[in-house]
Amino acid sequence: MLKIRLSMAGAKKRPVYKIVIADSRFPRDGRFIEKVGFFNPLLPKTKKERVNLEVERIKHWISKGAKPTLRVSRILGEAEVFPMPPKGNNPLKAIPKKDRKKEKNQDGKPIAGESKKEEPKKDAVPKTEPKNEAPKAVVPKTEPKNEAPKAVVPKTEPKKEEPKKK
Repeated sequence: MLKIRLSMAGAKKRPVYKIVIADSRFPRDGRFIEKVGFFNPLLPKTKKERVNLEVERIKHWISKGAKPTLRVSRILGEAEVFPMPPKGNNPLKAIPKKDRKKEKNQDGKPIAGESKKEEPKKDAVPKTEPKNEAPKAVVPKTEPKNEAPKAVVPKTEPKKEEPKKK
């Protein structure tokens, strides 16, 4: 299956990606059929040198059945070559885990995009509030009345054979 995907190049901690047409079985940075553009994530989004695409060749390969990966389809969607993929469900990644439960709206769903609430200083004396939780009811276990008690059979150990004397 043909894929339109990113192939990594550049130096350590300075990535530059080639946008290539490759068979899905080939390695990421390995053999490819054709280079159709490049992507430099280190440049700001406003610079046009960040992305360069050969639009005609990309349309040609899409007509032949090549499928872009998610990242490439976003790049192509920004260039209006391919429809933009739907946004994923990732609303709470920026909020620390301990604060995710605190920020909820009336429906009980988390609120995305809100900033963290200020926490009280640790030097202040914490207020002690009585707990409003009701004690849990203990349900006793009952045995079924219809069944008769089972007879206990003692276990017998297998007999050891003594060696025969001549």
